[in-house]
Amino acid sequence: MENLKTDRQQTDSQVNNCDFNFKGLGEAIKKLRIEKGLTQNEVATELHVTPGYISNVENSRTAMSIKVLCYFANICDITVDEILGRTIPEYRGTSLDNKLTAEIHSMSEDEKEKLLATIAIWKK
Repeated sequence: MENLKTDRQQTDSQVNNCDFNFKGLGEAIKKLRIEKGLTQNEVATELHVTPGYISNVENSRTAMSIKVLCYFANICDITVDEILGRTIPEYRGTSLDNKLTAEIHSMSEDEKEKLLATIAIWKK
C-alpha cells in the first residue's frame, strides 16, 4: 500500500510539474489557421464548435481536446506531431525526424536513391 501511495504521489508531482505551454499551443493554432487562409468561422464549422471556442483556444483561455486537435491538424494537412513541434522547442527535432521518416517511407526506391545522392552532395 505504501508503494502505491508513493507511485501516486510521484504521478501527481509529474502532472503538477507539467511545463507544457498551452499559450504556445494557442499561438501555433492561430498561426496555422492564418497560414492556411482560414477564418475562425471556417475552422469552427469544420470542427463543429463555435467561433468563440476557436477564439478562446487561440487566446489560450481554453485548450483543445486531443480529439479536436487531431481534427484541426487534419484540416491543416499537418500532423499533431508537427503542431507540437512548433509549440515545444525541445520537441522540434523529434517532430522533424518524424516528418522526414514519413516522407521517406512514402518515396519510391528511385526517389530514395536520388535523396541519398543529394544528401551526399550537401555534406561535401
